[in-house]
Amino acid sequence: MLKEKPTYDLVLYGATSFVGQIMCEYLAEYQGESVSWAMAGRSEQKLREVKQRIGLDVPHIVVSADDENGLRTMCEQTNVVITTVGPYALYGESVVKACVDTGTDYCDLTGEPQWIKRMLDKYQSAAENSGARLVNCTGFDSIPSDLGVYQLQKLAIERTGQPAKQIKMRVRRIRGGASGGTVASLLNVLKEARNDASLRKALVNPYVLCPEGHGFSVRQKNHKSAEYDSELDMWTMPFVMASINERVVHRSNALLGTMYGDNFKYDEAMSAKNKGVAKKTTFGLGAFMVAANISPLRMLLEKFVLPKPGEGPSKKEQLNGMYDMRFYGTLTNGEKIEVKVVGDRDPGYGSTAKMIVQSGLCIAKNIPDVKGGFWTPASALNDALIERLAKHAGVIVEEVD
Repeated sequence: MLKEKPTYDLVLYGATSFVGQIMCEYLAEYQGESVSWAMAGRSEQKLREVKQRIGLDVPHIVVSADDENGLRTMCEQTNVVITTVGPYALYGESVVKACVDTGTDYCDLTGEPQWIKRMLDKYQSAAENSGARLVNCTGFDSIPSDLGVYQLQKLAIERTGQPAKQIKMRVRRIRGGASGGTVASLLNVLKEARNDASLRKALVNPYVLCPEGHGFSVRQKNHKSAEYDSELDMWTMPFVMASINERVVHRSNALLGTMYGDNFKYDEAMSAKNKGVAKKTTFGLGAFMVAANISPLRMLLEKFVLPKPGEGPSKKEQLNGMYDMRFYGTLTNGEKIEVKVVGDRDPGYGSTAKMIVQSGLCIAKNIPDVKGGFWTPASALNDALIERLAKHAGVIVEEVD
């Protein structure tokens, strides 16, 4: 339920991060409904500098991730906390706890399945009791995947009364680099998995985020190499975000009352122009993963190659970024169906900033009947968010004619 008379619709926690500043710029220029919001972060000086640079006249809250009382006070002032402070496995739990304790709604940009699983196990029951609605993965991972599958299955059910038994997502085009925060989160996942055999086992389970008793057991495709897909007549290569996106989609299926069916199959990959490109790209990704798991090489990557948290592309690069993701399914009557999700900014920054803000507004203004607990974008926000993204975020989810 919505909190009674909060001061703000949204608080942006981590507002001085690279993506947080883009979110502030987006809200400063927002032409939609009236929004009351505040910035939050650990540095008074940096918050004031961001406000001055953008020309913002909004309140700010100074609070660090280890200040339990300060986080509770922040949460009590708002309907929704949007947090960009990651890696979430290192810095995210205190914000989750504060939101759960105060019944405050929440959304984040995490792509860390091991952390989501820990939060589910630890706080799901308390969130149900307090009424806090927490929506994970409301950026490029995993809104396009989650809503693309949801839209295709909605169309399938409308036309045949049955969901498609299998959907394949292929990244047709993408332009824009990974964010420093995303890279830091990925490296932290690899570090945790290297030291924990049980975590390594959990991370390969496609249903690791599904609630207990989900009953799903069908074997899922895992893209590890360059392959030719004869059904779609294209070469494919692994997609690094598949490891979180696929798990979010299966959790959505469970939370939506098995809307996609008990034996639903889903996989993600990138399409390639030809065999050579597929093999070279796959080799490069494999080499990176090997290097990231070897401490001296990982240190060199972090120092000289990879973007650091807080770093990101120029405004021009953000504007020139884009993505085009295609979802292919076959209906029970044999009809083929294709849905596309396209975004008009680079995925890791420009588009992600708009998606998470719209997710926060959707939670605050459009879903009063959703109960407390942890949710996915498709299971909690679905049609309302699809409409918002098209109108305010340059993200279109639609069938391909």
